[in-house]
Amino acid sequence: MLKRLKKRLESIFKDVEEELEEKEVEGLEGKESKDGMAKEVNGSGEVRKDEGRAAEKSKALPLLTVKLDESKLDDLLWQVELAMLENNVAEEASSFICQKAKEKLMGKVVSRKDVGKVVKQAIRDVMEELLTWDDVDVVKIVEGRAKEGKPALILFFGFNGTGKTTTMAKVAKMLKDHGFSVVFAAADTFRAASIEQLEEHGSKLGIRVIKHKYGSDPAAVIFDAMRYAESKGINAVLADTAGRSHADRNLLEELKKIVRVNKPDLRILVLEAIAGNDIVEQARRFEEAGVDGIILTKWDVDERGGAAVSVSYVLKKPILFIGTGQNYEDLEKFDKKRVLDEIIGN
Repeated sequence: MLKRLKKRLESIFKDVEEELEEKEVEGLEGKESKDGMAKEVNGSGEVRKDEGRAAEKSKALPLLTVKLDESKLDDLLWQVELAMLENNVAEEASSFICQKAKEKLMGKVVSRKDVGKVVKQAIRDVMEELLTWDDVDVVKIVEGRAKEGKPALILFFGFNGTGKTTTMAKVAKMLKDHGFSVVFAAADTFRAASIEQLEEHGSKLGIRVIKHKYGSDPAAVIFDAMRYAESKGINAVLADTAGRSHADRNLLEELKKIVRVNKPDLRILVLEAIAGNDIVEQARRFEEAGVDGIILTKWDVDERGGAAVSVSYVLKKPILFIGTGQNYEDLEKFDKKRVLDEIIGN
């Protein structure tokens, strides 16, 4: 899917290159006219263009260069920043990207026809740096714990409606495909029908669900699931958690208690790629409970592409997977190069 940001940036860079070329042509024509080199008189007294000179000028144009300074970069990068904002890159992230790109570009001497390419590459380089963090391999984490004879505990955080429970089921399917055994912990004991939803996934995937009654302590549910997994030799416990707070309890404090009591191997935050600028606030809400990696859902319906850049800038944690549909197989490993190609081009 071609991202809107990519289209908008292509338009901006094309416009600036055309503008620079027009200015140079006007400058050369003015100089030639002034020096009397652009025209000559033939035997009949008629004035005609010196075709040889025009051809020479045409050949010279691609070699002409420009030095990138504030006067040339500020307006261009402001247009780029606006394009990012329009495509769901958070303001603080878009500002950071443009500032870093400016630092990379200042003082460079480049061909006028390549200004757009050079600026785009600088922006892409900064985005790539934002998306580059220590790799977190879910399969290797489970494999490592299995070698120790212990189950790995993976917690899933996220607000209601982000596809958290379905995403957890997708990760379970992936682990089963790698030969690992899995059990679910129904630790969202607040949302109506959350346990039944998880049981439905468990039934389809052949995975046992450890549950308590609604209103129970979610930390205790996970604790029991871990004891069950240890007793049965199960490789991984995947735990669903609440997406909003109880009337008299703070969601964050509840999640921190879960982490403190159960000491998870991995904490995954599930966010919607289509959340827009809200994704920054959502990410920060869960940051205090600790986040080791991110999964972006609904990537297949995201036409803007800004979510990946925004959340990676805010949390400084890796994006592990993207959700591309409702089927259990619709979970793809995050491919930084492919995503950059989609949102900005190569």
